[in-house]
Amino acid sequence: MAKKDPMELSVEERLKALYQLQTTLSAIDEKKALRGELPREVQDLEDEIAGLNTRIEKIENEIKDFKFAVTKKNSEIQESQAAVERYKGQLNDVKNNREYDTLSKEIEFQSLEIELCEKKIREANVRIEERTKDLASAQALLDDRKIALEEKKSELDEIMAETRAEEEKLKEKAAELETKIEPRLLASFMRICKNARNGLGLVYVQRDACGGCFNKIPPQRQLDIKMHKKIIVCEYCGRILIDPELAGVKTEVAKEEKPKRKRTIRKRTKTEEPAATEETSVPEAEA
Repeated sequence: MAKKDPMELSVEERLKALYQLQTTLSAIDEKKALRGELPREVQDLEDEIAGLNTRIEKIENEIKDFKFAVTKKNSEIQESQAAVERYKGQLNDVKNNREYDTLSKEIEFQSLEIELCEKKIREANVRIEERTKDLASAQALLDDRKIALEEKKSELDEIMAETRAEEEKLKEKAAELETKIEPRLLASFMRICKNARNGLGLVYVQRDACGGCFNKIPPQRQLDIKMHKKIIVCEYCGRILIDPELAGVKTEVAKEEKPKRKRTIRKRTKTEEPAATEETSVPEAEA
């Protein structure tokens, strides 16, 4: 049997196909809902682990920089100490006060350099100790998050294994239904589903109101929906509206409204009864 062109489908057939697609997509969402917050929790843990790895790498680089600075300052201290020893040896061979003062200033300067380097080394060692503690703390937190991630992934995989087969069947059914719907109508429907809070792009009329936003639908518009002559959307929320009977849903709207109308009719007949008795009594008086 040749496949019918989606463009050749009647409005009623299009609405039926859309409703079937809506039902299938809702079933897929229900399967996904069984996972709860697990996918988000897994993603959050993965992001946190990535952040911790970056932090640990940064701390390790800082520790390396501090250690390199300590090594460099130790080298500068050795150079300054060697210079001091050299200048002290030259003091014995000075020929005048000017040379003596110059050598004394150099010795003093190199001594100050040694003190400054020692100070920088102490500060660097303090920073190394602090960052080492931070590194240990970050590493412990990383190990804890990795364990939690493994547990969450295992739990998520277990749930997905139970629903994967059913979900795949539903996805295949949805893909098949999409081929039966006009591309432009399908694009509009999917856009409405994406923007809708509950993910429903097509709803049926419930108690004379839209099944999505629950705003009242005028009687004439309801009649147009029942006629299945054109695609009608809710003027408030933009969802596509479908007749409950076409969707296979039983409603009891008429049963609820009929008693109210009967009661109003009875009240009117009671008020009219006194006027009728007055008219019948007039002829008797004249006679």
